[in-house]
Amino acid sequence: MSEASLQHLFAERIGGAQYGQSGAIYKFEKIKRAKAAARAARPGVPLIDLGVGEPDEMAFPPVVAALQQAAADPANRGYADNGGAEFREAATRYMRRVFGVELDPATEILHSIGSKAALSLLPACFINPGDGVVMTTPGYPVFGTHAQYYGGRVHQLPLTPENNFLPDLTAIPADFLRRAKVIVINYPNNPTGASATRAFFESAVAFAREHRLLLVQDAAYAALVYEGQPLSVLQIPGAKDVALELHSLSKSFNMTGWRLGWVCGHAQAVRAYGDVKDNSDSGQFLAIQRAGAVALDHPDITTTIAAKYSRRMDLLVAALRAVGFAVAKPRASFFLYARAPRAVVHNCQRTAFTSAEDFSQWLIRELLVSTVPWDDAGAFVRFSVTFVAPGGAAEEQHVVAELQSRLAGCTFEF
Repeated sequence: MSEASLQHLFAERIGGAQYGQSGAIYKFEKIKRAKAAARAARPGVPLIDLGVGEPDEMAFPPVVAALQQAAADPANRGYADNGGAEFREAATRYMRRVFGVELDPATEILHSIGSKAALSLLPACFINPGDGVVMTTPGYPVFGTHAQYYGGRVHQLPLTPENNFLPDLTAIPADFLRRAKVIVINYPNNPTGASATRAFFESAVAFAREHRLLLVQDAAYAALVYEGQPLSVLQIPGAKDVALELHSLSKSFNMTGWRLGWVCGHAQAVRAYGDVKDNSDSGQFLAIQRAGAVALDHPDITTTIAAKYSRRMDLLVAALRAVGFAVAKPRASFFLYARAPRAVVHNCQRTAFTSAEDFSQWLIRELLVSTVPWDDAGAFVRFSVTFVAPGGAAEEQHVVAELQSRLAGCTFEF
């Protein structure tokens, strides 16, 4: 079959007959291309990459050793299906120790091949054509994308500094709310770095109960806190009646590529997720689950990682403030969200920006500094403290000092 004759076969959900014909470039591809061009143009200048949204270091040695040992065990060679009891029980202990949340490992918790996979499967459990999903913007779009694949509709609630980057649930239009089934939130938040308060979680649980909604909380960064204690929506009384929480080892244990996490909360919703999952994948490799169980029994690993990010965040906030950015240290995550300037004067030349993407591209091109732009609810750029600095604190100071030096030659207009 020729490429031309195949074109009419593509599903409408990915563009139908027009699939692949658009010249639009995804922003992360634009960033990738801009970085390559900047390196080629100035090969002697190291690029400072503050846009990477994943840990800069490997999983800790005991976790790697556990994987090596488990991978050599013939008992782990087969299908994992919906997971091993060992990982569920370790995740149950972790939820109790870190959040004070009690779960039944047999009915209220199930492993995932990372949060992204769980977010892609859950819409199959709940969304029929015409059903509504409430999401936040900016945010991680996977649940909404798959909901739309099933014919669902998505309403976006903007996250703005005026509301501490928390969604205003009362702003959901009444006609949409009547057909809504799911609200998806994510705290600590990517990309804003904002943390939810207990009061917000209480109001979200109450809202979900009042309107008979499922509340899905993506808690991928929940334990990476700089101050206070980690917060779970399942700490709220009655939350298990209306909520699912998604956890991941990617960020909290430097295990991004390992693809391991879990879904927990409402028992019947967990069961539905398991049924869809059982028809979608064959489970994560049992040796990885074994290593994940070892990691979860050592939450001090996350404490060590969070201390590193906190140290780096102090440096980054001070450097950006020194050159005019109005930023404040978040309470958790490894992201710092900053309003993009309207213009800059550099080398006696003024450049105006029409969007955060314009500014981000300029930073890469002119200063070899990479960030991620977000223009969904105002013009902002996201800095990440997961930059590579293998020499520890001294190297971290060097990287941020070099960043400040490059930015100091600019006059930013906000």
